[in-house]
Amino acid sequence: MKNNSFLVNIAIEKIRLESFLRAQNKGETMDDPLFAISAIDGRYAVETFPLREYMGEAALMRERVQVEIEYLISLSEEEEISLELSEEEMKALRKVYVDFGESDARMVKEIERKGYKEYKATNHDVKAIEYFLREKTPGKIHPWIHFGLTSEDVTNIAYRILVKGSMEEILIPAINAVKDEIEKLAIGWRDTPMLSLTHGQPATPTTFGKEMAIYASRLNQMQREIEHSTGELVGKMSGASGNYAAQVVAIPGVDWPEVSKKVVGKLGFKQIPLTTQINPGDDLAILFSMIQIVNQIIIDLNRDMWMYISNKQITLRKNEAETGSSTMPHKVNPIEFENAEGNLGKANSDLKFLSETITVSRLQRDLISSTVKRNIGSAFAHCLLGYCKTKEGLAKIEPDEKKMIESLSENVEILGEAYQTILRREGYQDAYEILKSETRGKNITMEELHRMVDRLEIEDVVREELKDLVPQRYFGLAGELVDEIR
Repeated sequence: MKNNSFLVNIAIEKIRLESFLRAQNKGETMDDPLFAISAIDGRYAVETFPLREYMGEAALMRERVQVEIEYLISLSEEEEISLELSEEEMKALRKVYVDFGESDARMVKEIERKGYKEYKATNHDVKAIEYFLREKTPGKIHPWIHFGLTSEDVTNIAYRILVKGSMEEILIPAINAVKDEIEKLAIGWRDTPMLSLTHGQPATPTTFGKEMAIYASRLNQMQREIEHSTGELVGKMSGASGNYAAQVVAIPGVDWPEVSKKVVGKLGFKQIPLTTQINPGDDLAILFSMIQIVNQIIIDLNRDMWMYISNKQITLRKNEAETGSSTMPHKVNPIEFENAEGNLGKANSDLKFLSETITVSRLQRDLISSTVKRNIGSAFAHCLLGYCKTKEGLAKIEPDEKKMIESLSENVEILGEAYQTILRREGYQDAYEILKSETRGKNITMEELHRMVDRLEIEDVVREELKDLVPQRYFGLAGELVDEIR
């Protein structure tokens, strides 16, 4: 069995080497988007580029360095701890993570792969950070780097710094951009009547602006939920089993939970006091769930836009630089809405998996969530793509008022609801049943409706009221309801 395993490893290494050499001979480079495995780092690299600052591996290294340094500085502020740092030394330490760049990230990776000085390769990304900090700091600090911590104490906070930054600087503004585009449509077309469809069948009219206002209002509400969830992220810094055991046995006079609370708070989060070795991840799962709801709302919008375009209620402005079909020259496709729906669906699949996985761990810890969390960036990238494509699509549409009026005129049977309700007001017996008999499953004309009205035993003023109704004006308070966007 051992020999077989050895042979398999040799075969895999041979495949890797041959692949690398082939790429090298062709002039291909590893960082060329054309040869990326994932579309988010390949075809869509330009659109997803802003997330690299927060979700690349170098970003994770940078934030781990920040956590380690802020912990060191907090240790120096404890009277019982012999580490003393001047203001200048603190400033120099903070400069390490503030100026953390590509060369630093490559150094950390080199330490992880090949080792540091007399130490062999670590194959441990957090231990590599510790050795990196030895290289960047004076000797008196070295014994206190990572003092009493486990790797999760550093990593759980580092990830939350990245998630919070991604949300506040990229995803929430992107959601806002979509919402703003929707609000423009809601306000601009608030009184433009259009046929509603319930169960895909003609129904009581609405206005295009009011339908857009619904989506804007839903996104407003969920944006508030997301902002709240982002502000409620929690961090832990309590050692290998969450009990501060190493710290307490070494220096029992220090209030270690208070030190943890101070460091976690300084980095922008609330402390979670009860944990195993790992932060349970419930806070991230809640945030990811909120993002999923936002994505579902936007998927709902994209599908409606697709349907409105399909039945010609709205039109797409042509982009002369685009081709709609490789064989049908006439096509102007709703590609942004389709692209957005696909990416948001993929994002939700990833976010659901993340939420389910990071909240479960065997006993005090296993490493499943560690590898899974490295995919937060790809989930966020698909979100960003979905938001950007939706905004692009919305910017290209225009309601076809003429077509909307035609659709209403071709489905006058929708006035059956209005007729039977007015007749009920007048105490007319079996009003609903009469209109059901005259209109259900039929496509009738205004003349036929008026002839039916003439047969009714009602006062002339009511008869005129019914005949005065037209589908184009039968949309109730739809226009006014646009003002209810919150």
